[in-house]
Amino acid sequence: MGGTGGAGAWAPEEDLVREARAVARFVRVQPRKVRIVLDAIRGKPVGEALAVLRFLPNRAATLVSDVLRSAVANATHNYDLDPNLLFVSGVTADQGPVAKRVHPRARGQAFAILHRTSHITVVVRQAGS
Repeated sequence: MGGTGGAGAWAPEEDLVREARAVARFVRVQPRKVRIVLDAIRGKPVGEALAVLRFLPNRAATLVSDVLRSAVANATHNYDLDPNLLFVSGVTADQGPVAKRVHPRARGQAFAILHRTSHITVVVRQAGS
């Protein structure tokens, strides 16, 4: 069981992975609008969070739902976590690059149009850890 601490060494129970994450990068929606959706699911069990996302009218809800499903799939496939015990432990929407366009206006003016993007991160953790 012991060893020298190299590869294949025994790991105590508390060092086991109890969380998984998924990230969607360069999503073409403003981070401000995504954060409204993320506030609705933060801290909820995964099943309840997916139900809330299904009935939210925001366009960002479907994007967040896809990222949440990916995080659950990562948890079950990579770390053998029980999907029924998972809850949303952390969600963030960081700003990605901004695509800048110009909208011509009267008298030779030009107004800037900013196409903002987001990086959506969802972290799920097994309950009881």
